[in-house]
Amino acid sequence: MSRIINVEDTVDNLKISRFNLNLLFWLFLVMMLDGYDITAAAFAGPHLVKAWGIERSALGPMLGASLFGILIGSLAFGYIGDRYGRKTGTIASCLMFGIFTLAAGWSSSLGELSLLRFLAGIGIGGVFPNAVALSAEYAPKRLRATMVILMFTGNTFGAALPGLVSMSLVPTYGFHVLFWLGGFIMIALSLCLCVTLPESVKFLALKGKTARTIQMLRRLDPTIEASENDQFVMHEVVGSKFRLGQLFEGKFALATPLLWLLFAVNLMIFYFINSWMPTLVSAVDGSAGRGVLALTIFQLGGTCGGLALSRLVDRMGLTPIAIMFCIAVPVVASIGYLATSSPDLMLIAAFIGGFCVLGLQFGLNATPGMLYPTSCRANGAGFAFGVGRVGAVLGPVVGGVLVGMHLPITTLYVYAAMPLIVGAIACFILARSLKAVAG
Repeated sequence: MSRIINVEDTVDNLKISRFNLNLLFWLFLVMMLDGYDITAAAFAGPHLVKAWGIERSALGPMLGASLFGILIGSLAFGYIGDRYGRKTGTIASCLMFGIFTLAAGWSSSLGELSLLRFLAGIGIGGVFPNAVALSAEYAPKRLRATMVILMFTGNTFGAALPGLVSMSLVPTYGFHVLFWLGGFIMIALSLCLCVTLPESVKFLALKGKTARTIQMLRRLDPTIEASENDQFVMHEVVGSKFRLGQLFEGKFALATPLLWLLFAVNLMIFYFINSWMPTLVSAVDGSAGRGVLALTIFQLGGTCGGLALSRLVDRMGLTPIAIMFCIAVPVVASIGYLATSSPDLMLIAAFIGGFCVLGLQFGLNATPGMLYPTSCRANGAGFAFGVGRVGAVLGPVVGGVLVGMHLPITTLYVYAAMPLIVGAIACFILARSLKAVAG
């Protein structure tokens, strides 16, 4: 006897199982290496200044190159994820950034390194939308933000690792080891994902692939009874394909532009801090160690912020994110002042700054997975991450221009705090508009 099985409702009614934890483990590893790769160039910065005899301000284009690549990769691989599958998009992007990160270890000039970082960035950008879509589509609705945020904590754990490599291995092997290590491990992980990573069951159902849908439902929960005589449906029409107009229809007409603005503003500030903190703080302190420690603490603060925010976003939506925007303004502004007057307090401010700036980014990262339907989820996430990378590119590059103007570090961090005010206002508007639609 044929039955109608709603795949989305089936997933939403399940409890978290070993399958979900296994998926979280592999995506956590992907995001950890992703975070390592993004941050490796920043930790290499002080060593490049000494090894190649270049000005600090010359690092700006190289630090922004991978971020510009991420912009392109988010859009391109977001399309691949919605067209060919989240698994295909994830593995292809991981292989791409692993190969070009490994190659960066043999670069001999700033121009060559910038090109390789750009190409690696395209692969890095492809990871975000596909990982968000895959994680969100296997998580029950009540825990969707939590699972995505837990996955993204791997990014900050990974971002802290180059600091350890910088202190322990770079003095012996040079800055090249930062790229060799990240590239080699990412390529190895990509090969493992070919066997271990599942395809999204919602994607399979939407594409009308009945046999594989049944297979994945049984992997998700062996007690599920399903056969090829059953009809598998979604809240969307099976066979729906992505249209760019979907991102601006109905409630998305306001939500999508505001979400893009939030990504751009916050990523601009995050990547300014992430790219320049080791160099700026080291210049004030006189040693590379203080700058490396400050950025490591900033990243760890972000991990704590993301974990603190995960359940709140599932329960309260975007309101906690808007509050964190407000708190971030005075905290970020204080970092430069404390770096010159009280280095120990500066480390505390770096932790709180990471808790807010990076913590709220975790919440934003989860938003496309909750906001958009399956047919455009990877593209919705890809466009948010891609447009957000406009801000991410501007952060290090504009930072390089300001550093080149020899502005004091106190002024630099005050400037960095100002766009967060815009983010706070936009986030409150988005939160209220989504509540109004839901009501």
